[in-house]
Amino acid sequence: MGISPSEFLLRELRRRRVAAGLTQDALGERVHYSNTHVSAIETGVKPPKPEYLKAVDEALETGGILLSLWEDLVKDAGTPVWLREWIEYEREAVVLRWYEPAYVPGLLQTEAYARAALSNGWLSAEEVDQRVESRMGRQSCLARSPVPQLFMVLDEMVIRRTCGSTKIMAEQVDHLIGLAEQPNVQVHVVPLSAGLYPALAGGFIVADLPDSGRAGYIDNQLSGQVVDRPDDVARLALAWDALRGEALPGRQSLDLLREVAKTWT
Repeated sequence: MGISPSEFLLRELRRRRVAAGLTQDALGERVHYSNTHVSAIETGVKPPKPEYLKAVDEALETGGILLSLWEDLVKDAGTPVWLREWIEYEREAVVLRWYEPAYVPGLLQTEAYARAALSNGWLSAEEVDQRVESRMGRQSCLARSPVPQLFMVLDEMVIRRTCGSTKIMAEQVDHLIGLAEQPNVQVHVVPLSAGLYPALAGGFIVADLPDSGRAGYIDNQLSGQVVDRPDDVARLALAWDALRGEALPGRQSLDLLREVAKTWT
């Protein structure tokens, strides 16, 4: 049985350190990390972060091989195979229109919320760590230039239903408020007063791509599905237009977020 991408990276990291004649203490001094941090990474207790691998690459003069291995093999290793195709669209999109009836969208989640949402008993602790790291890494698309435009519609229960703890929800709703105040992000909320509406059947995303094309993504209980047939994407776009009619305008949505934030403090 082969080893995982993460273990392959750790073996290569250890091999490169030993080949350079350095102990963990000596490497820690060179990269300005404690020896316990170096040990925790090499034994798999802590996942290696890109900034750490970059520092080790520079210290060992590897030509950037460790960071490249992380980007090519490990970065998305915690992401289900069916989601990786969509992530490529996500990284390229100039506009994302995202609806969620149950969870805060992944690009807007805090790390604590993501961990609580993924800790459902179906995943091992290692798998949770990998998926949280992958989800946080996906958020880097919000920092690229030019920044994408994000239009998010949430059902009100997303911000009222407890995920993890009161503290986690307070932090998450405050995070949403901060994002909603940014010029490239719009957050709209479908109020409970809307009752049942068609989109409650499941979350979906529509991405506008640089080549003027479009792609979509829909969730289900087992996996997710990338939609790229023009007719199917057009149907999702119509569903989005209908959904926006159910949601509160931006200012009223922001007022509701602030109101809900008070209930979590």
